[in-house]
Amino acid sequence: MPVTKAQKKEEVALLTEKLGDKPSVYLTDYKGLDVAEISGLRQVLRDAGVEYRVVKNTLLKRAMENTGGYDVAFDHLCGPTAIAISVEPSAAARAIKTFRKNSGQSLPELKAAVVDGVLFEGEQIDMLASLKSKDELLGEVVTLLLSPIQNVISAVQSPGSNLLAILETLQEREEA
Repeated sequence: MPVTKAQKKEEVALLTEKLGDKPSVYLTDYKGLDVAEISGLRQVLRDAGVEYRVVKNTLLKRAMENTGGYDVAFDHLCGPTAIAISVEPSAAARAIKTFRKNSGQSLPELKAAVVDGVLFEGEQIDMLASLKSKDELLGEVVTLLLSPIQNVISAVQSPGSNLLAILETLQEREEA
């Protein structure tokens, strides 16, 4: 059954909204995956907080034009395309890498990724997969900020004999 003009407009509007809400978009080629494998891929992506949709290239291009900032990806809109959309830049890359490892194949093929208006291709996508999430980076910063305070606290809370021995040594030096 052919898609009507109204349905196409509705799809473009939906894609435009999703592209505006989520700064990370991965373009993938899913050709070669069967229905069960695509379902498994969707589950892995869903667990990672990533939405995965098969889209028509022309409708996606219109949505990208409406949103703005995706012009760099237009050359990659050819052949079968599915998009993985997320807030976290590395979530989709990590989930796809996990799916590939667990399934033992090289699909889906990553065509390109657009993260905050910057295009990533080829090996750069593997680099995105190795990036830490925002929460992991914040945790490391907090740990680094707290470590000097923890050293002082642990010195003060050390067994009283060590602190007492230090004070006695200092007192003996003053008396001498």
